Amino acid sequence: MWEEDWENAIIDFAHWQGEINYHKAQESLRNLLLNLDLKEEEKQGLETEIAHLNQMLQKLEDSVIQIAAFGMVGKGKSSVLNALIGQDIFITGPLHGVTREIDQTNWRLSKESIGNGEQNIQRLIKGSENVQIQLIDTPGIDEIDGETRETLAHDIASRVDLILFVIAGDITRVEYQALCQLREVGKPMILVFNKIDQYPQSDRIEIYSTIRDVRVRELLSPDEIVMVSASPLETVAVKDKEGKVKIIRQRGKPQIGDLQLKILEILHQEGKSLVALNTMLSTGQINERLIQQKLVYRDAEAEKIIQQTMMTKAGAIALNPVTAIDLFTGAIIDVVMILRLSQLYNIAMTQQSAVKLLQKIAISLGGITASDVLVTFGLSSLKGILGLTTPVSGGLTVVPYMSVAIAQGAFAGVSTYTIGQICKVYLANGASWGENGPHAVVENIINSLDETSILNRIKGELKAKLGRRLIR
Repeated sequence: MWEEDWENAIIDFAHWQGEINYHKAQESLRNLLLNLDLKEEEKQGLETEIAHLNQMLQKLEDSVIQIAAFGMVGKGKSSVLNALIGQDIFITGPLHGVTREIDQTNWRLSKESIGNGEQNIQRLIKGSENVQIQLIDTPGIDEIDGETRETLAHDIASRVDLILFVIAGDITRVEYQALCQLREVGKPMILVFNKIDQYPQSDRIEIYSTIRDVRVRELLSPDEIVMVSASPLETVAVKDKEGKVKIIRQRGKPQIGDLQLKILEILHQEGKSLVALNTMLSTGQINERLIQQKLVYRDAEAEKIIQQTMMTKAGAIALNPVTAIDLFTGAIIDVVMILRLSQLYNIAMTQQSAVKLLQKIAISLGGITASDVLVTFGLSSLKGILGLTTPVSGGLTVVPYMSVAIAQGAFAGVSTYTIGQICKVYLANGASWGENGPHAVVENIINSLDETSILNRIKGELKAKLGRRLIR
């Protein structure tokens, strides 16, 4: 008596812990949907993933637990599900592969559907009375080709909360492969040895022992194997109209109680935890895809902003003959770029904070920025002198002026490109430099830059731009 009470106390504790986990999963999924942080254009192509998140939240709101049956054709998957609910809902028959498509129905737990009046059974039913159970029938694993079968099985198994794998004798090679694939999904599983009425007692025990101790010893524990007879055939003697006795075989009462009890125990003890765990696993996978898509989109948009700003600054510096204005204009353009990038990544930033970020990046760049400033200052001064002497020299200094202007603009463009790349990483990381700090981020980006290609590109565009400007 004491041991039974202690066991019930453990089961009840697990049940209430499951309720806590369940509510945490609900709250987490609600918060995720409320804070997706996706612009309308970023949602394009992600409609299926977002719809799945909403479906999972609805599943949590409705307290739905999904159980899927897998197995080869003719092993009695549909019969097992019908026996569980006490009704012939799923199609069964002698034809090969009757279940061609995924089918499902709801299983409402009740004294009538369980058919067992034991007090412990009724307590388990009462503990799961607010749960909706969906039973899902799948096509036979040997009815479709291997690649499609693996994809379909993985897709269904990743969404449901409990797997029933139905066999009707010793496990075949195809069944073992499918069992291994389903086991990799990481969901709770019950191996259902069906049609035990077709075997003598000794043969039945021998097959069960072989399955338990040899075939699936590395995959399943003995507690995860249950023997049933979902649609047993009984031999009975009946009299015809003439009073003659005939021996016929007819369908008997399903022997399904052990499986019902096992499912009830799982649902009561860890059902809510299973749903919560499965929801969070699926949510995590979908959220990773959403984040990846968002980052890819924003990275492409950030590159456009950086490239546009790079050429704007290069052109402005190249066309401006006044040294002080060169430096001031360049800083303003960089600050505007940082503000545009912060809007893209949904990071609140004022003009003052953008200036501070630019200063921090400049400090982290160290000698590179200092040398760039000296180069810009020197080229700007030379460019100013050449610009003033152009009228006097009769245009002879136009070519030197363009060369200096292009060089200065190219250096300024590379500087802005570098700042933009650093700022992009900082904002994409949620306005954080990460564990290693700004210096490490700056160093990694500088090492990855191909300054030669950037300079050549800027010089080419500036040459065309300045040429048109000077001709006018």
